[in-house]
Amino acid sequence: MMMETFTIRLKPDQDLFRSLNEFCLDQKITAGCILTCVGSLQKAALRLANQDNTSTWEDKFEIVSLVGTISIFGSHLHISISDGKGKTIGGHLVEGNLIYTTAEIVISAFPDLVYQREYCEESGYPELVVERKTT
Repeated sequence: MMMETFTIRLKPDQDLFRSLNEFCLDQKITAGCILTCVGSLQKAALRLANQDNTSTWEDKFEIVSLVGTISIFGSHLHISISDGKGKTIGGHLVEGNLIYTTAEIVISAFPDLVYQREYCEESGYPELVVERKTT
């Protein structure tokens, strides 16, 4: 399986989720994953487990983990952040996470695969479908 690796840095006030989606579009990434991410947020927006609505916080947070799959056809990302006292919270990454000082992100892309999202009757959510590229 072929693999390409990218390293990007996001700057203050950039939206983490939106920037990753734009990067996928710019690089035409049809299948990829986050290898690592370190940085900080000044505003956090997460959809917590089993919740329909987004929760938001404004403070200074360290990004302690960012994991998931990315694609021009839809991404599924989870983030963990910690505050100045070390309290850590995590959930689904959505739009509204604004970079405080930096976000250093390493991305792996798989050019011979396509990650699609299709509605799953069992879960009730669009779930990952992996396909091999035909061309």
